[in-house]
Amino acid sequence: MSLAAEPRPSRRIPWSMIGIAGAVAALLMLFFLASRVVAGDAFAFDGRILLALRRPDGTPVGSAKFASAVRDVTALGGATVLTMVVMFAAALLASLRRWRSAALVMVGTGLGCAANSGLKHLVARTRPDLVPHLMQETSSSFPSGHAAHSAIVYLTLATLAFPIVRGRATRGVIVGTAALLVAAIGASRVYLGVHWPSDVLAGWTFGALWAVAWWRVEIRVLARW
Repeated sequence: MSLAAEPRPSRRIPWSMIGIAGAVAALLMLFFLASRVVAGDAFAFDGRILLALRRPDGTPVGSAKFASAVRDVTALGGATVLTMVVMFAAALLASLRRWRSAALVMVGTGLGCAANSGLKHLVARTRPDLVPHLMQETSSSFPSGHAAHSAIVYLTLATLAFPIVRGRATRGVIVGTAALLVAAIGASRVYLGVHWPSDVLAGWTFGALWAVAWWRVEIRVLARW
């Protein structure tokens, strides 16, 4: 009588479970940050990072050209540029007869930016007053609109390009480039002194979660059609 061989354990990585765990962790972190801010608590790293980017006389570290370049980077996360990017992407998708993807880009990014603006209004955190601002801002501070909106737009466009672009390497380059751009925009807000680092962290988290959620919506829509 021969014994049946034991089945080998599966070596497949459970990406779906990892993704769910990551999303839950991100939601918990966003809730933690928002609850602390609403309660009026301060984060020690906020002040340390802002002060580290300033000289003793209050001027920013780096040259004047570097500060100008940072302003250029932050403009890539502004409403004007992001609106133009979304309109161009929607027009491009429509020209390829991908009408549903074009509609999803416009609806997904629009709703995401509106949701973040609503959260910003509810929390109503004031802008940092620890260091001089290098540009004028009047809205509330938490979560950072530039960080969240750039993540929503650029990461959504990167993931929605998957049905069009083939190859893991190419897709990785697209997502990696989008992530680096989002990171640079968020960091620029802290350097300019118009956001606490926790504002940017919350904006990145909210925007990334929204982009991933909308990517799942896109997958379901494509599967149905």
